[in-house]
Amino acid sequence: MLITGIKSKPVYAPLQADTRGRFHLMVGMGVGAAPLLRVLAEMKSAAAQSLQQTRVLYVPEAGDAKAGDASSGAAPALQQFRSAAVGEVRSFDGTPALLEQFRAMLQESLMGTRLYVAGPESFIGLVMKIALAFNLNKDEIRAEECGSLARRIYCIHCRATTEAVRTNIVQCVGCARWLLVRDHYSRRLAAYMGVMADAEAPGELPPLKEVFL
Repeated sequence: MLITGIKSKPVYAPLQADTRGRFHLMVGMGVGAAPLLRVLAEMKSAAAQSLQQTRVLYVPEAGDAKAGDASSGAAPALQQFRSAAVGEVRSFDGTPALLEQFRAMLQESLMGTRLYVAGPESFIGLVMKIALAFNLNKDEIRAEECGSLARRIYCIHCRATTEAVRTNIVQCVGCARWLLVRDHYSRRLAAYMGVMADAEAPGELPPLKEVFL
């Protein structure tokens, strides 16, 4: 069964603008655009000069116009980002390309940079994993979860990672074991732990249920 109340499970708070920051880096996916746009509105009211020191990296929702399309058919969120008078907006076709650019930007980031992340938890985890590798501290990072609750699951048996898991048990993409999806979360791996579901009674599995929608 799922184990609740585990302290490693991340807790997220609504994003707020930190006008003490000298530079602002926003990273979002899909519906994560809404919290980021809210922060931009706060900046405009409290410290409009911060907008020119803000860079946005964004993966549009599936089905939106293709990333980078500056025509009138561009995704509504991208239109709003581009009309917000920020220093730079970049859109990407998928998470891997965004993460590559994010890593490059952190290599060039200066003291006083604030990071804002918004989107599904699996996306946040991958962004945070890179941020922590660059030693950003908790005062420099803000994250808001929104969208799908699907999880990345790390198999403790073969070390493979299964993406976009919505069920209480899942078959590992690496070793094909059926894994019980736990609430224990590793920031280092950006994933929840999966343990063999029928280790004590081979072949006896709990009913498959969708629980992370």
